[in-house]
Amino acid sequence: MNQPPTKFSTEKAPKPVGLYPHARKVGNLLFLSGVGPRKAGTTDIPGVTLNNDGKIEAYDIEAQCRSVFENVRTILEESGSSWMQLVDVTVFLTNMADDFKTYNRIYAEYFADNQPCRTTVEINCLPTPIAIELKCIATIND
Repeated sequence: MNQPPTKFSTEKAPKPVGLYPHARKVGNLLFLSGVGPRKAGTTDIPGVTLNNDGKIEAYDIEAQCRSVFENVRTILEESGSSWMQLVDVTVFLTNMADDFKTYNRIYAEYFADNQPCRTTVEINCLPTPIAIELKCIATIND
């Protein structure tokens, strides 16, 4: 018999910015909602400096990449999956020309042992003042 989708959320990851869970399990697949680099329990974004209007004044893409990868790892583990079970990663960057080389280098560090399918897309903005967001699919054990 088919099981209904299961929702997963954790206080160890940044709070979603809308009405959605961190992840949903359907069969043996785990679908993560978009994950950004904010720190759990705060609105702090590693490597981001905002001006008085809340607009990005400066940012460090390396700090954001490392933070978003750690957030993904946390959500996977809290949901019963793991980094090695990632099968597909969609990456959204707001500045492909300036950030792709650094992001690609950091990505290679984190994904040296597990190489899921990957798509990288440039978009003009994200819902919060961040430069990177990941959308992931992983397998999950029953």
